[in-house]
Amino acid sequence: MYIFMNVLSVLMILVLVLVGVAYLTLLERKVLSYIQYRKGPNKVGVMGVFQPVSDAMKLLSKEILLVFKSNYFIYYFSPSMMLIMMMLLWLMVPWVTNIYYMNYSMLFMFLLMSLSSYMLLMMGWSSNSSYSMLGVIRLIAQIISYEVSFILIVFCVVILSESFSIMDLIVWQAYMWNLVILFPVFLMFFISVLAETNRTPSDLIEGESELVSGFNIEYFGGGFALIFLGEYGMIMFFCFITLLLFTNLFLMGLMFTFSFIVLVGLIIYMRGVLPRIRYDSLMFMCWKVILPLILSYLSMIFGFKFILMFFF
Repeated sequence: MYIFMNVLSVLMILVLVLVGVAYLTLLERKVLSYIQYRKGPNKVGVMGVFQPVSDAMKLLSKEILLVFKSNYFIYYFSPSMMLIMMMLLWLMVPWVTNIYYMNYSMLFMFLLMSLSSYMLLMMGWSSNSSYSMLGVIRLIAQIISYEVSFILIVFCVVILSESFSIMDLIVWQAYMWNLVILFPVFLMFFISVLAETNRTPSDLIEGESELVSGFNIEYFGGGFALIFLGEYGMIMFFCFITLLLFTNLFLMGLMFTFSFIVLVGLIIYMRGVLPRIRYDSLMFMCWKVILPLILSYLSMIFGFKFILMFFF
């Protein structure tokens, strides 16, 4: 019975994530269209509700071509691995029936985040395109830089709760949310999430104006669909992990779902209203602003822990 429940819970996670990603793209297109004073997709089905299905059918039914002089195996293998690693991250969801959930789930998250940047690197390199390679060079600098601050921010929360388990992080916030006591850290975390997920104003990996779409320029059809399934799945996952790290809403059901939708909507809204940041400003913000601040917070938390341990 328990194995059946576990299989059912994992299938539910996979189906909910894939359906959620499909309709997240529709939500984004509708929100951006109304921000730009136009209708957006509204022809396929009622108010365009079947638009993601038709887009998926169109992309996946396209002919697969061999890109001249590309490294074929890595070129076709990398988008699939990016999607698989995104789905593996969702196995961290702390459901009762999820036997894949572990006590060191935060370390597992760091591991998969680091590996996903390798997938992006291999995509750009194996395409054998100058634009892809330029996009990848920018990608490596941006993602690795912001992963440093991202991991240090998560360490702040981990040290406070003294556990790498998501459930312990949630239980520790029973009386006071991390959002309240670490609000500046939350803001830095949100900025790092935008840079990690390549969202406006940090969408410099796919600079259409200067890189002709960046690392994914040589991808089309099914490969293009897999890349964007992976990207939008990561956006949803980071919104999910943000609520787990800084609030106690996971135990509140509908309130958690509402907050999750609001956070995803905020990320979409920012794409419509904010201009793209300059690349040197993005890197300056990481190394000269966020990193010193988060190291100061980390030192302060270590100091509090030291005082509590020896004097109380």
